[in-house]
Amino acid sequence: MSRRDQAHDLSAELLLRAYAAGIFPMSESRSDPHVFWVDPEVRGILPLDGFHIPRRLKKSVRQGLYEVKCDTAFAEVVDMCAGARQGRAETWINGAIEQAVLQLHRAGIAHSVEAWHQDELVGGLYGIALGGAFFGESMFSTARDASKVALVHLVLRLQLGGFKLLDTQFVTDHLRQFGAEEIPARVYLDRLDEALAYQGVFRAELSEDTERKAMDQLFETTT
Repeated sequence: MSRRDQAHDLSAELLLRAYAAGIFPMSESRSDPHVFWVDPEVRGILPLDGFHIPRRLKKSVRQGLYEVKCDTAFAEVVDMCAGARQGRAETWINGAIEQAVLQLHRAGIAHSVEAWHQDELVGGLYGIALGGAFFGESMFSTARDASKVALVHLVLRLQLGGFKLLDTQFVTDHLRQFGAEEIPARVYLDRLDEALAYQGVFRAELSEDTERKAMDQLFETTT
């Protein structure tokens, strides 16, 4: 779909209906007052049972370079994802999309995974949980491997919470190193329907023992 809508027409409820139907909104820029609906012919996913962690990243996670938290700075994560930075002058997240996901966060539906260093937010990602599907929206990093560490912790929580699908919308070189793949839209919609039949639980808080054991298992099962 390519229809452009006024920003004020985008609500949290509409956003959820769109994701359940396999489409998602984007904007041409941060300042563009319109959104357009994207229905790609191929869809990016990150298989939860085929997640690959590069060797150097395993070392970074093991060393505990960053303190990882969830849902403690959701608005800040979205703002950082929406901001211009080196190598990217524009963003697809405009004010309307930002406000809609903030509403979903307040409703307990949208979540962030954050990497902190000395009380400074240096990386993270956010997304939307619907049934057994998690729609990864965007990530940012201002320190080496910070967003990658956040992604590892996201996958860990999705596995623990019984999620069946991690949607990345598109596949980038950055995501391909983790095992991301493209599938035809018809296959994606079948997998989405299957995932929506489940009810995943986003495990924002984990005990140190649970997280350590789950991370050990994740490292053992990844290629």
